[in-house]
Amino acid sequence: MSDDSPAARALRYEREHARSLRALAYRMLGSRAEAEDIVQEAWLRWADVDESTVRHAGAFLSRLVTNLCLDRLQSAAMRREQYVGVWLPEPLVDEAGDWSPNPETQAEFAQDVSVAFMLTLDRLSPLERAAFLLHEVFELDFDEIARRLGRSSAACRQLASRARQHVKADYARHEVEDEERQRLFQAFLGALQSFDVEGLAKVLTDDAILLADGGGKVTAVPRMLEGAVVVARAFVGWAKMPANRDWRIRPARINVLPGCIVYDAAGEPVQTVALRPATTAGRISAVYVQRNPDKLGHLPRIAPA
Repeated sequence: MSDDSPAARALRYEREHARSLRALAYRMLGSRAEAEDIVQEAWLRWADVDESTVRHAGAFLSRLVTNLCLDRLQSAAMRREQYVGVWLPEPLVDEAGDWSPNPETQAEFAQDVSVAFMLTLDRLSPLERAAFLLHEVFELDFDEIARRLGRSSAACRQLASRARQHVKADYARHEVEDEERQRLFQAFLGALQSFDVEGLAKVLTDDAILLADGGGKVTAVPRMLEGAVVVARAFVGWAKMPANRDWRIRPARINVLPGCIVYDAAGEPVQTVALRPATTAGRISAVYVQRNPDKLGHLPRIAPA
């Protein structure tokens, strides 16, 4: 006989829906920790719901998570105005697949959690982001999106269309083979470790950019840097700092991009580095550095040096 207790039902629903709910919340908020908080809040609210009044648990939970995210984005907009320096999403390290809607989803942007894509989503309004994600990633029709957002179907269609135009204008998806990812990372790392500014610049496109997020908690480049030589000099200058000589590097995939976690001598993660391959020429077009300790707390520690 199957267990139909409230605890058993809650566990069953979590197994069925947690993945897609976390994926939605992360894309809405750009924060792994906040996404987990939102999903936990959804479970708490679900526990108080009379299930006999709910036709489809998955749709109900997804609608709840969407609304919780929209509420969170309103306060996040106020916090963002006070954010110090560049904002980057909380990194997914070697776990991007766990934050996809599900392995079978074939929508164009379904598996994409790259930093560039997340930054593009961040430039959309909260409603545009929700309509775009629900339609383009989670493949819902506009009647269902309208029910979730409390807008008309026509208004949701317009929101999603406008968002897609922005995404297409700002962001180009580019798939790179694992061998090419590895080659680019090793070329970047080799030039950096040898303090070779010219060699590092050659790995970058002429218009390469560097974005670093310190969140006002630690030092970081306060604005975007642009240009291969400018970015190369900044990185080599950082690598030469005496305080960084004992830092260690662990290769990793950061939001599906080639990159690494950098550790201090005590084995604490101090930053992640993600490299965005260019669409042509086999070089790197963007470097994303996450240094905000509030966004690194979930990363594994390693043994002290």
